[in-house]
Amino acid sequence: MTIRSFMKHHFRHFNAAVCVDAAEAWVTHLNNNGKMLVTLAGAMSTAELGISLAEMIRQDKVHAICCTGANLEEDIFNLVAHSHYERVPHYRSLSVEDELDLYERGMNRVTDTCIPEHEAIRRIEKEVLCLWQKAENEGKRYFPYEYMYQLLESGCLKKHYEIDPKNSWMIAAQEKNLPIFTPGWEDSTLANIFVSHVITGDLKSCDLVKSGVEQMQKIVTWYQEEAKTTSFGFFQIGGGIAGDFPICVVPLIRQDLEQRDIPLWGYFCQISDSTTSFGSYSGAVPNEKISWGKIDATTPRFVIESDASIVAPLIFQYVLES
Repeated sequence: MTIRSFMKHHFRHFNAAVCVDAAEAWVTHLNNNGKMLVTLAGAMSTAELGISLAEMIRQDKVHAICCTGANLEEDIFNLVAHSHYERVPHYRSLSVEDELDLYERGMNRVTDTCIPEHEAIRRIEKEVLCLWQKAENEGKRYFPYEYMYQLLESGCLKKHYEIDPKNSWMIAAQEKNLPIFTPGWEDSTLANIFVSHVITGDLKSCDLVKSGVEQMQKIVTWYQEEAKTTSFGFFQIGGGIAGDFPICVVPLIRQDLEQRDIPLWGYFCQISDSTTSFGSYSGAVPNEKISWGKIDATTPRFVIESDASIVAPLIFQYVLES
């Protein structure tokens, strides 16, 4: 039995039924010449979502990404240091002393998974610093994802690969040259490292990495161009800035630039563990987005209140099998 047939048979009610509805609507959207933007919040790269997301990218089911700086870098951390990661299945019962021991061993914990400081983070710091310095010497500036694409294209990390490259969503994205928008990149490990090198004088300026405002300008021009020929859908994993930043491009164009002919998002789905709440973006129901001019009353829209590490791979596989 395929995942698609299993879900259609068993997922009949509540959040399970919405998973099927959202997946079917995704397939319909693509069949109608639509495209899809996927947003990644939380620690989806450390959760190894790349195993399923990479194939979605390769098979042209995903056409753009908006993610946190952490997700941008952590897929590559896992790529080069997978065997050094440690899983802590009993993480709920860790004592303060246990946490201190992890710190002293350079094991940065994300729920049940520890990212190794030396093998993952420091392994690529030198290589990325060379790219920043090269850009500075050439008088050039790039977006965060462009530096990561340069890192992968250079081949300097291949000798360190510890997973099958087909399970890296960043490699798949680089091969397809997908645009990746990374709002709030400064809230990431590599951005912290970047600032430290500016302070110590290894780099002369913070301007080597294009800012969040410049990323908004880029996503505006990107959407204006894409909207000429296709309807773009919006599949949101989690909430926060990774979701709120890109969805705002439509009201920006329509209301601030007064280009009313630009279409709204043509599909919307959010996987969220945030329950409906007062004033929370992550906990806002999709209908609220109608009042902001992001989606229309007729836009297929879904919210799945569940764990994205469980739900997203199932929906991805459903779409791949359709």
